[in-house]
Amino acid sequence: MSNASMGLPPDLQGYLVRHGVRETDILKRLRDETALLPQHNMQIAPEQGALLALFVELTGATRCLEIGTFTGYSSLVVALAMPADGTIVCCDVSDEWTSVARRYWAEAGVADRVDLRLGPAIDTMDQLLAGGAEGTFDFAFVDARKKEYPDYHERVVRLLRSGGLAAYDNVLWGGSVVDDSVQDEETLGVRRLNERLAADERVSIAMLPVADGVTLARKR
Repeated sequence: MSNASMGLPPDLQGYLVRHGVRETDILKRLRDETALLPQHNMQIAPEQGALLALFVELTGATRCLEIGTFTGYSSLVVALAMPADGTIVCCDVSDEWTSVARRYWAEAGVADRVDLRLGPAIDTMDQLLAGGAEGTFDFAFVDARKKEYPDYHERVVRLLRSGGLAAYDNVLWGGSVVDDSVQDEETLGVRRLNERLAADERVSIAMLPVADGVTLARKR
């Protein structure tokens, strides 16, 4: 996991953020607070945040899904980029981490755009599907338990509308995807997702070397 783009030296990473990211004060403060946590590497890179916001604007997304919220940087980026009547459904298992997110959503004035669902993401997505939400989401960002990535993907494809866009984080997994000596469950999950995406004719894809790797999948 990485909160900066893999392979960039610190000076170039700093240049990228200064010249390629319009990070608001509230996003910067959230990023700084999260940096104090032992799990800070779970936060996305600021350049990813800029990319997510641009995707939301380009797709005109008003109904978004997030798998893995942590302290809320990515959800805040998306909520701020959506129109006032937009909604993002956030799936996470941690009340502790999302309590940070809730503070910042409220401060930014977007708490009414966020539907936080605490519990396993697969269960939440199954509930959404059972409730008639198939084909109703414009955009999805996936950044949770890697071993469950292939299962997330099957549900995300069903939940997205035709033309909807999904972004999968950590698809390069620090380079472990090409290291055959690494066989843990999380790495295997990322590899299975990448193999599935490469062959899935339901979506058009592009893998980008941003942060720890992001794959975009547009539902056909």
